[in-house]
Amino acid sequence: MRTLVLSDLHLGARRPIDILRRPEPLDALCSGLAQVDRLVLLGDVLELRQGPAHEALAAAGPMLEAIGGALPRGAEVLILAGNHDHEIVAPWLAARGATQAPEPLGLGQSADASASPLGEALAARLGSRVDVRLAYPGVQLRDDIWATHGHYLDRLITVPTFERIAAGGMARIVGRLPEAPGARASAEEFEAALAPMYAWLNQIASGRAAGGRWAASGATAKAFELLNSDGRRPLRGRALAALLPLGIAGLNLAGLGPVRHRIDGAELRRAGLVAMGRVVELLGVQARHVIFGHTHCAGPLDWHDPAEFRTPSGIALMNAGCWVEEPRIETQDVRSPYRPGFAVLVEEEGPPRLVRVTEDLGRAAG
Repeated sequence: MRTLVLSDLHLGARRPIDILRRPEPLDALCSGLAQVDRLVLLGDVLELRQGPAHEALAAAGPMLEAIGGALPRGAEVLILAGNHDHEIVAPWLAARGATQAPEPLGLGQSADASASPLGEALAARLGSRVDVRLAYPGVQLRDDIWATHGHYLDRLITVPTFERIAAGGMARIVGRLPEAPGARASAEEFEAALAPMYAWLNQIASGRAAGGRWAASGATAKAFELLNSDGRRPLRGRALAALLPLGIAGLNLAGLGPVRHRIDGAELRRAGLVAMGRVVELLGVQARHVIFGHTHCAGPLDWHDPAEFRTPSGIALMNAGCWVEEPRIETQDVRSPYRPGFAVLVEEEGPPRLVRVTEDLGRAAG
């Protein structure tokens, strides 16, 4: 089975950063889908942080219809949820435990798309030609390849993102993850600190009028811009750079870390890989390869250190990148791992391959 893995489409974003709304990248993607037996949408398919779900669905509709129409009849589409669209699976997960203790999530459970309203809506827009299912928190693509969105790393990453700090606060209530070598943690232990935060953010977004702003969805990118611009950066950027170490020290003393004060492209990549490696170890993943997204940083690229993409036990990590253009984080540089348009191709045999689907990102309307 030939499988293409796409992550972090963020369809329906209020700012025109989701590049599949542009004809050039959408055409490039669709032109290759006829050769695919299975399409995996590895989380953050929809941008649900910036407004009600129906707005994101309406905006995403034409792209989803094009994708569904380009796939061969009978192709399988697996939809996994991420942190920005956790609501795709939340009703299904809640229903699993409504009347009796549910089976542990383990490394992944699956359900028909109709198990949640958003899953059913996505399936309708992808069309009846394809078979759409939900999977969470991960999926075994082959005996030796496991895939997940990657948002569980927010409980462990040392970069002070909004979600890392919020997860640190929740951990003081639900308990920290085990730190001893060889320790294990269940998916439910990760969810305990993350799912309540996602539900809260979803409620905020669901009640927001068109045109409103949700600052936290781009907080890390804005901090990156302020801290890594040249000497012309505004006074607030210089002040933030000076005060950030003090703030980070306070977060660590408050038990919301551990986090570090460095925020740049290399640190985001490195810290994300270290945290993802720890997630893999805690969950007890036995695959030789793990595919994830979430950090928007594709890799390994030719110029990356391959050792960064290996867990301590030797599992190879691969990040599928993203499909959003974020000018504040190096997306304009053609060599940047943050540049959108990557995917992962999984064949019947051999290691997964990181591929660039499109070089032409098109231009945002207006």
